Amino acid sequence: MVPQWLIEKKRDGNVLSDDEIRTFIAGYTDGSIPDYQMSAMAMAIFFQGMTPQEIAVLTDAMMRSGDLVTFENWPRPTADKHSTGGIGDKLSLMIAPLAAAAGLAVPMISGRGLGITGGTLDKLETIPGYDTRLSIDEFKRVIDKTGCSIIGQTGSLAPADKKLYALRDVTGTVPSIPLITASIMSKKLAEGADTLIFDVKCGRAAFMKTESDAVALAGSLINVGRALGRKTGAIITNMDQPLGRTVGNAVEVIEAIDTLKGAGPVDTRLLTIELTALMTVLGGIYPAMDIARERLTELLDNGAALNCFKQMVEEQRGDCAVIDDYQKFAQPGATLEIKADAAGFVQDVDAEAIGRVVLQLGGGRQKTDDVIDPAAGVDSLVQQGDVVEPGGILMRLHAKSDALVAAASARAAILINETPPPERQLIIRKMY
Repeated sequence: MVPQWLIEKKRDGNVLSDDEIRTFIAGYTDGSIPDYQMSAMAMAIFFQGMTPQEIAVLTDAMMRSGDLVTFENWPRPTADKHSTGGIGDKLSLMIAPLAAAAGLAVPMISGRGLGITGGTLDKLETIPGYDTRLSIDEFKRVIDKTGCSIIGQTGSLAPADKKLYALRDVTGTVPSIPLITASIMSKKLAEGADTLIFDVKCGRAAFMKTESDAVALAGSLINVGRALGRKTGAIITNMDQPLGRTVGNAVEVIEAIDTLKGAGPVDTRLLTIELTALMTVLGGIYPAMDIARERLTELLDNGAALNCFKQMVEEQRGDCAVIDDYQKFAQPGATLEIKADAAGFVQDVDAEAIGRVVLQLGGGRQKTDDVIDPAAGVDSLVQQGDVVEPGGILMRLHAKSDALVAAASARAAILINETPPPERQLIIRKMY
């Protein structure tokens, strides 16, 4: 095989054979195909696209470029959920233990935040001692004991994706549905879960800005999963507004714990139950969505999900004392309340702007090697439809030393009007 011939073939809009795709990915993984040829192939895919069969084979080849986690003969059905990322999206922290409490085994391999989008690993690592760098054997041991585990990607899982992901970031080929699909699915399939649920965010603070783009990505993920023998489904959710009333790392973990205690914001709780319900129905735990919602609500309210979360934290060497004493989280050096100038209804909370506020406060990364401040972030955040009075708190800013740096941006992110806004639509579409 001559790599440039395959690049030319895809450049001209032709379909690559299964063997051609597998050979190209194998060569890129072992270094015999250099970055510049992979970059050219990625750009050809970006412009010419791929057929569903090509995407499935690309995903499978990337998945098989490294080790595979297997749960053969496991006593529980295995399932996982993936989100395309959003502002205030701490759902994995509740979904994994809630699904475990319902009877699923949840092997969840998550990532770190970059830019305005937070990462699940960064959030969990605000719990003192919590170890996200488990070996695969430890990962499986924790799942066997607690029903769930959340760790970071190891070097041996889907190494082709790790190389290609970094390359796409610097070659302008990130927004390609075939490449996004193969990246997400190669990692998720390597985890070994039988059921995969996708929370595809849509809106101004989401990667997919329009409903049509979000539906196209969700459809591609579902099709590849089914082609490779998995049960899959997706929910398109709104990311114009932040999710919940906190954005940051430690503050989001606190909100997640509150939700696991049966409280938490209405939107966070609703999507936690809805996504977990889909996991449990497709995973064979419950026969229908209405029954799943009812049972999962009970597991949130009776402490069963919280207990699974505690067990996971303990097994991953985290300090469970934070669950009952939030002062054990890293504390900010400076806090600032942003207050309303006038009475009215909260018409809009700009999720993208709030994400940038948290970045200004030190709670995010602009480069992959940036060090984040775990205590930085926003809490007590108003939501669309809330009624505020003059001097009422719109949000609190937390920073290491100077919260004023983001005050103007924070105030500008909230629009207050005399008339109530239209009802917020959290769930845009369901696909399963």
